[in-house]
Amino acid sequence: MKSTLLGITMCCAVQMVSAQDTVKYVGQTLSNVDYHHGQLTPAVGTHNIQVFRANREHPDFNAGHEFTYNHQPFLAYWNNRYYLQFLSNPVGEHIAEGKTLLLTSKDGYNWSTPMELFPPYLVPEGFTKPGRTDKAGKDLYAIMHQRMGFYTAKNGKLLTIGYYGVALDAKDDPNDGNGIGRVVREINADGSFGPIYFIRFNSSFNQKLATYPFYTKSKDKAFVAACNELLGNPLMMQQWVEEADRDDPLVPYKRPIKAFAFYHLKNGDVIGLWKHALTSISKDGGRSWAYNPLRAPGFVNSNAKIWGQQTSDGRYATVYNPSEFRWPLAVSTSNDGLTYTDLLLVNGEITTMRYGGNYKSYGPQYVRGIQEGDGIPPDGNMWLSYSMNKEDMWVAKVPVPVTGNVQGKVSDDFSREGIEAYNRWNIYSPLWASVRLENNALLLRDKDPYDYAKADRVIESAKKAKLSFTVTPKQSDTGVLDIEFTDDKGLAAGRLIFDSDGFLKNKAGYRNAAVQSYKTGESYQINVLIDVETRSFHLTVNGVDRGTKLFFQPVAQISKVSFRTGEVRRYPNADTPTDQDFDVKDAGESVKEAAFAISSFEAENLD
Repeated sequence: MKSTLLGITMCCAVQMVSAQDTVKYVGQTLSNVDYHHGQLTPAVGTHNIQVFRANREHPDFNAGHEFTYNHQPFLAYWNNRYYLQFLSNPVGEHIAEGKTLLLTSKDGYNWSTPMELFPPYLVPEGFTKPGRTDKAGKDLYAIMHQRMGFYTAKNGKLLTIGYYGVALDAKDDPNDGNGIGRVVREINADGSFGPIYFIRFNSSFNQKLATYPFYTKSKDKAFVAACNELLGNPLMMQQWVEEADRDDPLVPYKRPIKAFAFYHLKNGDVIGLWKHALTSISKDGGRSWAYNPLRAPGFVNSNAKIWGQQTSDGRYATVYNPSEFRWPLAVSTSNDGLTYTDLLLVNGEITTMRYGGNYKSYGPQYVRGIQEGDGIPPDGNMWLSYSMNKEDMWVAKVPVPVTGNVQGKVSDDFSREGIEAYNRWNIYSPLWASVRLENNALLLRDKDPYDYAKADRVIESAKKAKLSFTVTPKQSDTGVLDIEFTDDKGLAAGRLIFDSDGFLKNKAGYRNAAVQSYKTGESYQINVLIDVETRSFHLTVNGVDRGTKLFFQPVAQISKVSFRTGEVRRYPNADTPTDQDFDVKDAGESVKEAAFAISSFEAENLD
């Protein structure tokens, strides 16, 4: 009887909340976890750029930083520059020593090597936690764990924030409210950093043992004022709830649900978002919430961060992993910030995890954009940061307005249009497998044995289409370029291959059949006439008829052409064991570089 009454009560509560204003997803698109891209249509023109590649074997590539657990990035735009902060541990999650690093960029594409913001912090010997008998030894270091990285004060100062928690073993939580405390320092306009101060201690820590002074000791009155302003902002303090004392009076809502993010509606209401797509609404700037956070109806999200913001066109976007796993990374848009109607792909790739480690999850995850007040990039696009496999750092530029559609004929001439044509393509560009404009062409380079360069051109969906593009291979004895014709769900119907043996090939069922040889430095004008009803395409190379080729997979329409310097990845999958405990061979080594230039591309709907 009690369980029945409880069920009725919970049902009524959900119905009551659903009847009022709350964030919800009403679209029909769902992701398919059997594909890294989730079978989602891409958000047209999205650029994914790797900004940090972990390398234990060659730490000199990263200014001496050899740690291979890197996670939880934050992004800001200040003083005409992008700032990206992230956590770093030697091998795995919650295993010391921890530090926080910073990258900067003028354009979002070219980033600095990492700089140390908050160094490893030695836990005082004998430190322990309530209910535990084990204690910190003389060489235990803190774990950094913060859910907020930047704060831009009204006086113009940029603060960066970190938190020193304690994990007494690999399964302990550094965000249980029993750590050391939160630290802050200023980032100056010239790129230098101010001194490190504590801004908030945990009551579990003896402040007399602190390595850094309290912020009120600073002689910089403007810095102290900026810190006080931060401490007085309820929406900032809510982001501190996990690590703070469980009764911290500065935190408005004390239930320690994780990874709070927020945005304002046009009427001034605040939308709150947490892991598992929990949501609530505040009508007083975050001081209180209209109802206990509940799962946003229709949203699919597990134990991973969700991001939300108003975009420059006055609409709204949420970005998250729409599955029980941490892939794919997707965006959903809304006119009013409450009702979300679509689901488009931001990143559908999973780089090979090169280094195993404690709690390292596969996929593009823990997404964060630029928090309200922390700057507005001049291009009007939505900029995001995320980690890949808790190992590498990435940013994504999503054009605004966000759309999954292209209408009309496509004609891209990189020698004539340059950056305008480049911005119409979807780009996946690792540091060792870049996609860039070079010498009047879109150049795909690849020297990464565990990743690839990828450039996709979304076109108008068609049952009959004419494609024309020019490819110049820079070598004929190494590397590969796959060219795929896909539908809007990313399913490939046909594939041409510039293979490493000097032959252009077509995927014919199981086999890759030779079409003709190719030579280093020569350009190849490829024309393709596609007909999905006959499941075939007619191929011409430099004016020579190469016959009709059958699809290796039927599709209903062609919506995208993909250029990729590596084979299709299907690992990991939904059945792959979590917590990879091995490193791949030669994880920090590069291979001989291959490069392919695309100088022009055209697509026309012949329906």
